[in-house]
Amino acid sequence: MYRVTIDKETIAQMPVVVPAGHIHLIDSISMVKSAVEALRHGDVIGFDTETKPSFKRGQRNHVSLLQLATDDDCFLFRLHKIGLPDPLVELLEDPDVCKVGISTHDDFHMLQRDYTVQPAGFVELQQMAKEFQIAEMSLQKIYAILFGEKISKSQRLTNWQAESLTEAQQQYAALDAWACIRIYRYLRSGAFDPTTSPYWHELTDLEAQNHGIRPESLPPKPEKKKVEKKSSRRRSTSRPRRRRSISHKKQEKQEQ
Repeated sequence: MYRVTIDKETIAQMPVVVPAGHIHLIDSISMVKSAVEALRHGDVIGFDTETKPSFKRGQRNHVSLLQLATDDDCFLFRLHKIGLPDPLVELLEDPDVCKVGISTHDDFHMLQRDYTVQPAGFVELQQMAKEFQIAEMSLQKIYAILFGEKISKSQRLTNWQAESLTEAQQQYAALDAWACIRIYRYLRSGAFDPTTSPYWHELTDLEAQNHGIRPESLPPKPEKKKVEKKSSRRRSTSRPRRRRSISHKKQEKQEQ
């Protein structure tokens, strides 16, 4: 079976993506309404979240940052400061506004632990990538396959609830949302042909299993048949031995 995959060593040799566009930090409720209005003017919105990392077992942190982007602007909503105001909830729940992200189910789960929100109108890029025979699931790998550039992950485990976010943190957060838009547009355009990709190759059985794909060379597992329990008593197959009657024995003795 053939699929499109890429390894970390190949990605490490690629040039790093430089984010383009304007980044807007939203840390006050008074800034939310105008930001949402600007987002609604875009035909596609890139989506992502960031959570302060936890290094203690059992510790759970809240979602710190919500990133929503258009082609030219990215808005970073600092949820630990402003919560999830109504205009944001309405945007996330609007089925007529196209929003794209990767591993969105995990983001929704994290948001719904703290807020009442039912996201709608989302496109899952992992599922979209599968339709183009891309076996990878991470944003970094899918982006590298399509564009030959590396999304740096150096800021992923930083403190997203710091009093102020560094420029490197803001660029990292914005880039993830922008990258989702670019992947969506490129795949939707039909310009990507997996069979002409330099990363199109035949998977070994082990590679297929590592990517969650059952190798075609392996036959399906046979269904287990129910085995009837046999009785522990053994039945004799020989005929029962006939016992001579006492009168018959006496007759034989007299004849002798």
